[in-house]
Amino acid sequence: MVKRITIATPIQFQDESPNAADIVVIGAGVIGVFASLYLSRAGQSVVLLEKGRVSGEQSSRNWGWIRQQGRDPAELPIMMEALSLWHQANKETGGACGVRTGGVCYLANTDKEYEEYHSWISLAKQFDLDSRILSAKEVSTSFSGFAQHNCKGGLITPSDARAEPWRAVSSVTKLAQKNGVFVRENCAVRALDLTNGQVNGVITENGIIRTNQVIVAAGAWSSLFLRRHGINIPQLSVRGTVVTTTPMPQIFNGCICDDEIAMRRREDGGYTLANAESNFMALGPDALRNIRVFFPLLRQEWRGLTFSPAQPKGFPDGWRTKRNWSEDEISPFEYNRVLEPPPVNREILNIKRKFAQKFPSLGKPTISASWAGMIDTLPDVVPILGRAPLFEGLIVATGMSGHGFGIGPGFGAILARIATGKDARHDLSRFRFSRFTEGTNIEIGPLM
Repeated sequence: MVKRITIATPIQFQDESPNAADIVVIGAGVIGVFASLYLSRAGQSVVLLEKGRVSGEQSSRNWGWIRQQGRDPAELPIMMEALSLWHQANKETGGACGVRTGGVCYLANTDKEYEEYHSWISLAKQFDLDSRILSAKEVSTSFSGFAQHNCKGGLITPSDARAEPWRAVSSVTKLAQKNGVFVRENCAVRALDLTNGQVNGVITENGIIRTNQVIVAAGAWSSLFLRRHGINIPQLSVRGTVVTTTPMPQIFNGCICDDEIAMRRREDGGYTLANAESNFMALGPDALRNIRVFFPLLRQEWRGLTFSPAQPKGFPDGWRTKRNWSEDEISPFEYNRVLEPPPVNREILNIKRKFAQKFPSLGKPTISASWAGMIDTLPDVVPILGRAPLFEGLIVATGMSGHGFGIGPGFGAILARIATGKDARHDLSRFRFSRFTEGTNIEIGPLM
């Protein structure tokens, strides 16, 4: 039986790291793992370092959606590539990623939402994507046991897919290891080794690894790590609660979402469920420092946010979390190897209640597991991706804003191209560092 990844998960990857490598990747989540795989296949020597467990944080705590639907226009072509790469990875791992084509469907409870879905179809047509609008009648006949209530209709993309986060990234990591990547868990990077603005290596808790290129793909920890080196990005973390159910009759073989609840069919016959528009945000030092640039997003999403006065002890934006430390002392990344925010009990109760309202013939589901994850978020809900300012040889991919699992292989492929001096094959201007300091208006991406 596959179990959720936590700090109690036994260490699987303990390669003896070399003294030097072409590239060091910090963070063994979905993006860091795929970047490492593709870099190794491009002939690079790669060391992948993870402070805790491979895929221990948001890359295994997400909903498991692989969706093209509802993407920001700049993300969509990358996501289309990512979908193909997910299918390829699933084949290469003997199906271990659990990738299945089942479609993604959004349901509209208001006329405004339904209009937004119609507007997105024009973008889908530009890329020959198979998205289409569903009428209210089609919705009522598409999902077993669904109580239509006030559903206005839907938007569906049949080619979208799903996967099993608890095992997908770990399976790709094993593939990367077979392709020559050195992978080491429980090895935190404390700092970059820098000389005259050039990356010369990374300083880990186990010593120095020499390299002239580093990729930071550290999720919720990226901002804390980079800020120590003078690179400030307005990244915050929000906490989302997720549950799994015991096996139940099939409602839909893919992913469904409306403005209240999100669900994905699982390989074990159950469903992964979450509140679609409900997250918790803690008011730590970074949150207060960046609150102004987040105002446009907060105004738009305030109904779905609950604020708390502090993150748990040792979390990236905790009040007592160190912002500066020397290379020879224990870093915050060692004090907290795997983020384990507790799930919110009232969220679990809300999920069960909402599910029963929408599928009265099934009633309240039996919950088999529950957890929470910290989602690294940026003010416009799209990532930062590319070479960082200040230091030659530093590349950053962070702020996935809850969209990183599905698009992970696509961003991994782009990072490999950037690091090896090749054409990225996509327009990356939307993901540039400077967009938050240029004085231009924040353009918030789709929140579907």
